[in-house]
Amino acid sequence: MGSANPGKNDLPTVIVVLGPTAVGKSALSLDLARAVGGEIINADSMQLYRGMDIGTAKLPVSSRAGIDHHLLDIWDISHTATVAEYQLLARAKVDEIARRGKVPVLVGGSGLYINAAIDDMRFPGVDPVIRGRLEQRLAAIGPVALHAELAIEDPVAASRIEQLNGRRIVRALEVIELTNEPYPADLGVPAGFYPSVIVGLNRDRAELDKRIEARVDDMLAAGFVDEVATLLERGLTTAPTASRALGYKQFSAYLQSETDLADAREKTIVATRRYVRKQLSWFLRDKRITWFPPPQSPSDTADIVCRVETVANDTG
Repeated sequence: MGSANPGKNDLPTVIVVLGPTAVGKSALSLDLARAVGGEIINADSMQLYRGMDIGTAKLPVSSRAGIDHHLLDIWDISHTATVAEYQLLARAKVDEIARRGKVPVLVGGSGLYINAAIDDMRFPGVDPVIRGRLEQRLAAIGPVALHAELAIEDPVAASRIEQLNGRRIVRALEVIELTNEPYPADLGVPAGFYPSVIVGLNRDRAELDKRIEARVDDMLAAGFVDEVATLLERGLTTAPTASRALGYKQFSAYLQSETDLADAREKTIVATRRYVRKQLSWFLRDKRITWFPPPQSPSDTADIVCRVETVANDTG
């Protein structure tokens, strides 16, 4: 994998492991990183936050097989995440890892973050004054009414943004005002920035649904309710990005006596299954992805590693 040491005019090859929540990305990413001499860069938007460990299935240090992991626990929950900021951080890590003669292995399920890291995507800036004014308007009239205003400004963008997604509505109106152009709500599959080898993992839908339910129960057994309680003390309910994380929102409601434990559990399962379908819809647009079932044996893993190495050598 000579591309890990790029020449003057070369860019490093990035290996990507992606797939829906609960599919089994972590195990394969460790095997791949070990085989190719790689280091792992997180591409899960919620694993960027400190203290959000159990609910995001963040690998503890003891389970990382001695492989360096990057872009975990870098933000406080009060931080408002932007894809543009993540792009800068991820690309800096890709280049740093490659300069040290290692292979960057990008792992996660946040499709936009993955594309931002490896593809030629440019993001409009942020204007705090415009953003603040729009957020005040959102608080005053609610997302549905603000969505109606977006529909007047940009009907195409409005048709692609859910009426209750206040954050995306605000962002769309902000970009429209900043650029005087339509909001690119459907980004499509952009052109590549880094050479990349993209491995996708997927499972039978019924099997994945069962794994999601088991994952939520494992979270509860591992002390997830206590984790959410700690984050509530740190201001989770007012955290603009972190508060929307799967499970955290539902169990915050439980801890604030707005629902019971069984209902919070069920709503987390339903929300996760819905999110998985959105993930797959995003990923399946990208024909560069080579899809595999999660490996069930060392020989399965070896086959995937061999495939990755072959394509990476051709690419690099």
